[in-house]
Amino acid sequence: MSEGFAPEQIDAGRRLFGGPSRFLLGVARLEQLPEVRGIEIAFAGRSNAGKSSLINALTGVNGLARASNTPGRTRELNFFDVNGRLTLVDMPGYGFAKAPKSEVKAWQAVLRAYLRGRPGLTRAFVLVDARHGILKADEEMFALLDEAAVTYQVVLTKTDKIKPSECTRVMEKVAAAISKHPAAFPGIHATSSETGAGIAELRAEIAGLVETL
Repeated sequence: MSEGFAPEQIDAGRRLFGGPSRFLLGVARLEQLPEVRGIEIAFAGRSNAGKSSLINALTGVNGLARASNTPGRTRELNFFDVNGRLTLVDMPGYGFAKAPKSEVKAWQAVLRAYLRGRPGLTRAFVLVDARHGILKADEEMFALLDEAAVTYQVVLTKTDKIKPSECTRVMEKVAAAISKHPAAFPGIHATSSETGAGIAELRAEIAGLVETL
């Protein structure tokens, strides 16, 4: 489970995300990738796992990240600048690919190439809906990140939708599952974009990555 953070770590997270955050660009092809500017943190998750809501909660900017009206339809890497010190990358939701197979295959090739060869990509956070736990599509993303040797960490979302005891059970199951994956970071963040639970701790985790690298 996510370890406790000292007050100074929480404050570092508050200061990092307290500055301006803005959308940079959306990328559909590798040649469109922007120049690497410092550290990049990527967010992945099933469609409807709450990625847009989490990014908005982290940055404190409502509407900064916008969910597609059709789950699984967005096929872009969306880049956001945080305080001139960090780049957040919103990866398309997976699990409901409403597109021709040829298009999906082409997009997956772009995604693999990005994960394998992007300098500055420091960590990926894989969002898992606490109501459902790890599903097959999540396991496929874990395998892709293992293959690309990108360190990743699980963030449980929508924890306000289940009882605390159930959240504890889900976290235990997730911890057991990711222990089998070589690139998985063991700490798990339990969050709710609705209530703000766990947001300060996730900010602190990200701030620590920015300050130590």
